[in-house]
Amino acid sequence: MLDIRAVGLFLITALAEIIGCYLPYLWLREHKSAWLLVPGALSLMLFAWLLTLHPEPAGRVYAAYGGVYIATAITWLWLVDGVRPTLWDLTGSAVALLGMAIIFFAPRVG
Repeated sequence: MLDIRAVGLFLITALAEIIGCYLPYLWLREHKSAWLLVPGALSLMLFAWLLTLHPEPAGRVYAAYGGVYIATAITWLWLVDGVRPTLWDLTGSAVALLGMAIIFFAPRVG
């Protein structure tokens, strides 16, 4: 059965990682303030901590999280970068989310 809390946690985790990487990107590529590195580092620490909140083994969490990260990054591409995703972007995201669902929500034996 789909655990909406796990999906929500994955989404928050993905946002923390993307923000943690985007802020240094702004400093390096867009020549914004180096002070962006402080919230960027805090966001990456939050990201790492959030990954520990799942009860599943770490490898399974990381593998399943990857699918949510891909879909979140494509959404970021559209909403923050202002680039409309292509059909291929959306198809890849859907495949990644399907992979996440298979990995994370499959019935476990034993």
